[in-house]
Amino acid sequence: MKKRNIKSYIVLVTAVILILSIATACSPKNHDTQPITRTEFVLGTMCTVKIYDRSTEKVLDKVFDRLKQIEDRMTINKANSELDAVADAAGKKPVKVSDDTFFVVEKGIDYAKQSGGIFDITVGPLVKLWGIGTDHARLPLPQEINEKKALINYKDIEMNDKNKTIMLKKPGMIIDLGGIAKGYSADEAVKILKENGVKHAIVNLGGNVFVMNSNINGQAWKVGIQNPYEPRGKSIGIVSVVNKTVVTSGIYERYFEKDGKKYHHILNTQTGYPMDNSLASVTVIRDVSIDADAMTKAVFYKDVKEGLKSVETLKDVEAIFITKDKKVYITPGLKNNFKITDNEYKLMN
Repeated sequence: MKKRNIKSYIVLVTAVILILSIATACSPKNHDTQPITRTEFVLGTMCTVKIYDRSTEKVLDKVFDRLKQIEDRMTINKANSELDAVADAAGKKPVKVSDDTFFVVEKGIDYAKQSGGIFDITVGPLVKLWGIGTDHARLPLPQEINEKKALINYKDIEMNDKNKTIMLKKPGMIIDLGGIAKGYSADEAVKILKENGVKHAIVNLGGNVFVMNSNINGQAWKVGIQNPYEPRGKSIGIVSVVNKTVVTSGIYERYFEKDGKKYHHILNTQTGYPMDNSLASVTVIRDVSIDADAMTKAVFYKDVKEGLKSVETLKDVEAIFITKDKKVYITPGLKNNFKITDNEYKLMN
């Protein structure tokens, strides 16, 4: 089995979305302070926060302390997290959790309902089984997959709002918030920046990008959308945004190869295998990152036609769909706000 080098993966994830207007925003002739920036490995990826206003390292300390706190509470890859405790008590008893974890699990259940269970945060047993993105990724046996599929059902999560407890009805169930926690973390990072007087900043949590307001010059930020077939960060197009989050999910982010076939990390909870449709990536643009994060996965399962239809029914939400044959589909609101920069890709609408 051929596994992807973890260092290459880290480089790839941090390049999922490129910020292309930094040079302009940093120009001393337009602003008398230099941006302060920090990059750390948190939430399973490289996270970068860049502030363009007058600020201090203490503000970045607060942001990264918060990101680490969220990770410690919600990860399923470290012992003693809150979700680890919930999984250990599955089928036995409820577990009290923080407001953070309770809120994100509730949001996960909401999106599971909206997607008819296709997006399901109880996918944890399958995620553990496949191990994609770890050093023990493997192709499971059909019997193993069927056994884990039987444990996936968001309706088997019992929430007690008064006591802030969570219980999983069946032993062996695992909640995995990997499809939504980074979005929540981005929102919390922005919240801290605002509380500390920051007005112009970029938060990039491994592909979950939030640009605060406009850049220093009062212009929209230009965000490059990652080329699904270029691991070093080459973009296929540019979108201009102000005070928005831009979140991308794709089949190229984490995968392993066996017998010449690639198996990516976006798992179909109904089949137990990685999603197999025409899509290479989905980008969602909206006001709240946790909603955009979950939505990229939910619409990914619907493919292009149904995905576009579902996004177009929502206010102030836009999306970009890139197919495996290098076609690009956008929602109507992006018609005059998205430009293809790679001629190998063709804009279809």
